[in-house]
Amino acid sequence: MSQVNLSSMKIIGITVRTSNASGASGTDIPALWNRFMAEEMLLKIPNRINDTIYCVYTDYESDHTKPYTTLLGCQVTELDVIPEGMTGIEIPMGTYEQITVSGNLLEGIVYNAWVDIWQRPLDRTYTADFEVYDGKAADMSAAEVNIFVGIRS
Repeated sequence: MSQVNLSSMKIIGITVRTSNASGASGTDIPALWNRFMAEEMLLKIPNRINDTIYCVYTDYESDHTKPYTTLLGCQVTELDVIPEGMTGIEIPMGTYEQITVSGNLLEGIVYNAWVDIWQRPLDRTYTADFEVYDGKAADMSAAEVNIFVGIRS
């Protein structure tokens, strides 16, 4: 776990509005992933920088106990062209707590990390938090995923 200062990033992808209440996110987010992969959304994102997938949590109603938007997409050079049915956002420049998890994605390593994050006394901004799925996450049974949690500096 370490603090990093990041520049802003533009992301285009598909979204779902969800909540951690009653386990809704445990159904909604995997369904979003399934749609992203089944419909080959990555290939439909214009001006993408590379094939790294970002799972962004934003538009928090309050904190992690209230509704928020999850966007699954890729970093792009510009938000001028957003395909129909997709959303473009800008992750703000700022200070982020970086948490790296590794193991089997199908065993819930990322979700378990979030359960831990929710318990930590972090001074969170609740503007944008995100996970990065790059080449290190290609092997689902031995993946490495970086989680970035927006915090006040």
